[in-house]
Amino acid sequence: MRLKKQIAILALGAGFAGCTPQPATNLIEDNMEFAQQQLRFAFDEIDYAIVNESPESRAKREKNGWGELTNPRNSEPDGTLNLVPSKDWTSGFFPGELWFLYEYTQNNFWKKKAQQHTDILEKEKMNGSTHDMGFKVYCSFGNGYRLTQDEHYKEVLLQSARTLAMRFKPAAGIIRSWDHSTAKWLCPVIIDNMMNLELLFWATKESKDSTFYRIAVDHARTTMKHHFRPDFSSYHVIDYDTITGQVLKKNTHQGFADESAWSRGQAWALYGYTMCYRETRLPEFLEQAQNIEKYLFTHPNMPEDLIPYWDFDAPGIPDEPRDVSAATVIASALYELSLYDPEKGERYRSNADKIIENLTKHYRATLKKDNGFLLLHSTGTKPTNTEVDVPIVYADYYFIEALMRKNKLEKTGKLF
Repeated sequence: MRLKKQIAILALGAGFAGCTPQPATNLIEDNMEFAQQQLRFAFDEIDYAIVNESPESRAKREKNGWGELTNPRNSEPDGTLNLVPSKDWTSGFFPGELWFLYEYTQNNFWKKKAQQHTDILEKEKMNGSTHDMGFKVYCSFGNGYRLTQDEHYKEVLLQSARTLAMRFKPAAGIIRSWDHSTAKWLCPVIIDNMMNLELLFWATKESKDSTFYRIAVDHARTTMKHHFRPDFSSYHVIDYDTITGQVLKKNTHQGFADESAWSRGQAWALYGYTMCYRETRLPEFLEQAQNIEKYLFTHPNMPEDLIPYWDFDAPGIPDEPRDVSAATVIASALYELSLYDPEKGERYRSNADKIIENLTKHYRATLKKDNGFLLLHSTGTKPTNTEVDVPIVYADYYFIEALMRKNKLEKTGKLF
């Protein structure tokens, strides 16, 4: 179902069809209890999907050398659960969710499940064909190491950082994103790549090797210089000449048009520069995050419930699909950003709270249905009609992260 800008209906508290009406109770406790029930249900759905994998899917994996299926990525429009091999950029989010549940409950059931779904990703530490080390390895092994101090996890993370650093192109000052589509781009860098810098900052502190820090800062500065328009909206893809550092193309591959503002890209940017400020305390990164936030929340096409349409310039607004994943990333970023700006902090937290409240009331999945996902109505790549208006795992991951951040802020006033 495509969501419309029906503010009057939202004001009355009516749920969307297929979503479970939520009780007026503690938002954090309610959602974390719901998450525990859904993810327990998800384990059975995962087992069923593995056993019933189609011969076509198995043949395709074997032909491409992709390895075994690991963790959930999304529900298809027909309700089928889509599992992915470890190489997929989304493979680390599900174990990350499990680590959050262990952190919240201190129940060893979740620890054991998290370890199981994390350990199957270890070979990705040597996969130098992708920039997605942060998504795959830091969300899984990173959360695991933070909570257990397992030395083996530390070594996996350090090797992953070394592998990621090999993709740095010094002349251009960036980490290469994609190796595919060589006929279209020479050296593409996507705004999503800002999220993978956290692994490098972590590696700097753990290894005392400043190389990782310099690469991360160079990438963030180059991205700030070339990805953003004067209004602080971001392109999705910038293509570089790796010898001269010259910008060759500016595209928005997953958005409506090259000059449009793809919503999840803006969310990655907000989160990425907020994180960069935390790790460097460089004022330029805080200012960038603040400017991105201003763009988002003063945009005339930001819906009143603060759950963005898939692109801020999509032509059919208000009859365009939403992207819940963009909303969860924005909410999580806002909770952190609120710590760094005393004047605007209360507004940042208020908007994050509003996003979480509206997701809970109107976008949550049905208990013990929807393949165990938490949230409905995310949009992956609308131009190719891929993952449109479906549950997607990274929406769930950042939803739980945002809830954990909200919980810590309310209890301690701190996040880290």
